[in-house]
Amino acid sequence: MRLIPKEIESLWTLFTAPTIWALHFLTCYITAAIHCAKADTAASLGTTSLVLGMVTVAALAGIALSAYLAWRQWGFGSGDPPHDEPTRRDRLLFQGFATLLLSGLSFVAVLFVAVPLVFIEACQP
Repeated sequence: MRLIPKEIESLWTLFTAPTIWALHFLTCYITAAIHCAKADTAASLGTTSLVLGMVTVAALAGIALSAYLAWRQWGFGSGDPPHDEPTRRDRLLFQGFATLLLSGLSFVAVLFVAVPLVFIEACQP
């Protein structure tokens, strides 16, 4: 039994992971900027870091789901690239492989965006 139907795998899935990364990037940096602008100098980022940590976990989960769907569309790695034949099957395999690569890149990008949340403890004056 499949929890997620196969019909949702379309060209739009290619953009899912980078979109999640972009929204995570904007959320983290805008939230931190607003917090530091409203707070006194050297204010702690404790609660804000915790909330942004939860946003990061949610973003990573969304990207992992996108990667799973891409892996499934790629046929669980059954076909080796390049998928360059002018057939529907090769187009779907190529799209799944490309989406899987973008998901990996987006996962790493979210981790890099979250690194300052770990090392920066207070707003800088």
